[in-house]
Amino acid sequence: MGKGCMTATKYFLFLFNLIFFLSGAVIMGFGLWLLLDNQSFLVVLNNSVPIKVACYILIGVGAFSMLMGFVGCLGAIYEIRCLLGLYVTCLVLILIAQIVAGALIHFKKNVLNEEISKIVDEVLENYSGNNSSTEKTWDFIQRNMECCGWNSHLDWNINKVVVNSSQLLFPCSCQNISFATENFSDSGFCDTQMDDWAFYNVGCAASVENWLDTNIGVVLGICLGVALIELMGMILSIYLCKNIHMEDYTKVPKY
Repeated sequence: MGKGCMTATKYFLFLFNLIFFLSGAVIMGFGLWLLLDNQSFLVVLNNSVPIKVACYILIGVGAFSMLMGFVGCLGAIYEIRCLLGLYVTCLVLILIAQIVAGALIHFKKNVLNEEISKIVDEVLENYSGNNSSTEKTWDFIQRNMECCGWNSHLDWNINKVVVNSSQLLFPCSCQNISFATENFSDSGFCDTQMDDWAFYNVGCAASVENWLDTNIGVVLGICLGVALIELMGMILSIYLCKNIHMEDYTKVPKY
């Protein structure tokens, strides 16, 4: 009976570690997507050090989780007590790091919103219509979310080009294409003094915040799932480690 429980525990632990390994790959992939996607809102935030640090932390946690999943699989299959002990210790550290990260996200949410608003104001102020990656992303956001400015179209009154122009200019991506009667541009500035030119009256803040909340929810959901796997992994590892009386290193394959 005891041997059967040990065998079942060993293979269940292997299964949990395989899931843990795959979950780490998902976390790392999500961090890479946030960092490298040229059409995500984070391109607008490319000057924000905290945002970049958060992406690198996600990538690091994902890679470390994959490594620990591999170590756990190896320790479970070959019943190596030192690897299982290392595995449990690292799981505890990862779990603590996840709790701290979740607490920071929750309690620093207002600080994050202020940081985003500050960066967006800089983007609007310095927008020149030169089709840089940041400007393309902001045009993409306004066009697809059907919004103009951060809180409203009045936010564009701080733009240097708009302020210094003798014409009444607005980014072409602000144009409400439902009322467009001729060809329209997706980028740069347009002269809005034409009778048929109408812009979106809604700001992008609500839509972008919903986008961020959705993606943060995905991250937190993945972390919660990984935490449950970690707890199960710790329980199974401790049970297996206690019932391994001596390490049999002859089971480890030689290369």
